[in-house]
Amino acid sequence: MIDFELGDALVALQHRVRAFVDAEVIPREPEVTKDPGALEGVRRELQAKARAAGLFLPTGSKALGGLGLDWREIAVVLEEAGRSLLGPQALHASAPDEGNIHMLEKIANPAQHRRYLEPLARGEVRSSFAMTEPMPGAGADPKLLRTTAQRRGSGWVIDGEKWFITGFEGAAFTIVLAKAPEGPSMFLVEVGTRGLDQLRMIPTLDHQTPGGHCQIRFSQCEVPGEALLGEAGKGFDYAQLRLVPARLTHCMRWLGVAVRSLEIASRYAVQRTSFGHTLSEHQSVQNFVADSQIEIHAARLMIWHAAWLLDRGEQARNESSMAKVFVAETVNKVIDRAVQICGGLGISDDTQLSTFYKEARPFRIYDGPSEVHRGAIARRALRRGAPR
Repeated sequence: MIDFELGDALVALQHRVRAFVDAEVIPREPEVTKDPGALEGVRRELQAKARAAGLFLPTGSKALGGLGLDWREIAVVLEEAGRSLLGPQALHASAPDEGNIHMLEKIANPAQHRRYLEPLARGEVRSSFAMTEPMPGAGADPKLLRTTAQRRGSGWVIDGEKWFITGFEGAAFTIVLAKAPEGPSMFLVEVGTRGLDQLRMIPTLDHQTPGGHCQIRFSQCEVPGEALLGEAGKGFDYAQLRLVPARLTHCMRWLGVAVRSLEIASRYAVQRTSFGHTLSEHQSVQNFVADSQIEIHAARLMIWHAAWLLDRGEQARNESSMAKVFVAETVNKVIDRAVQICGGLGISDDTQLSTFYKEARPFRIYDGPSEVHRGAIARRALRRGAPR
């Protein structure tokens, strides 16, 4: 049975993270909203404060200098951190670095640990994960992979184009998925390697991701043999090793945004009067608040269940897919209701709601669109012949 009791130590950590976000992180939000170019500097300052507060790298093992938490504990911490878009970045628990750290710790060899993983875990460098390609290449369907990796002497030559590569600008290295003779494989490629070029920064709806979303090209990009990550031909297996927990940590972080949105709307609703009553006395507003509270609670339980399965050593693919769909749609609905409750204030930059609205919409697309996950969930259910 899942134990819903958090325990004194985890409750204390939860309160520390909330206090840190309230005191150190949220006050920096207007600065980044006004000037997204300030994000990198603010992120580094907040990481230094998180390290001093003993909150740095909550998703990392103690061997890497992290807090050594299990997935259930991570869920509690990341929800609190996620109350600000800057919170997970401050704690060094945001994508794509968080997922890359998890994967590298599992499959990188000792030399790769020293060269790539350890500086990344310390927050000295950033990274990216290059899988998605322009049409007709890999996207929601990874089997459409077109980027190739061919052996040349003791090394490899990579050719292909990738886009929507989050965090590439300013990253020290990227992990690229390419089709080798043995099958899909992963390679560690340092930014600045000859033949790896950034074509453009793609203009997108969201603006609060370090390094943005880039389109890049590999043109006869030569890398040494030691750039191969793990074994050739196991790239899809490694992608699942990364994507299942990374999908879940996205849910954990974004749930915090939903919680904060409801907090903002609720405070406004009990203060603002309309037609002789506070907004909180109007039934339509009460319905908005109740529906959001119900869905947040359900989302949290789905996350905790999937985290519990991961802690038991199970893959939790189906459960993480269900959580991804439900949480992504819940977060967008909760933010939308909060904007509606706050009216004109909700679409201004006087609160974070308008920023949340823009930044959250892509969550229904990345790490697998809701429609793709629904298809996978349905196929699994139909193979079983009946719902569990």
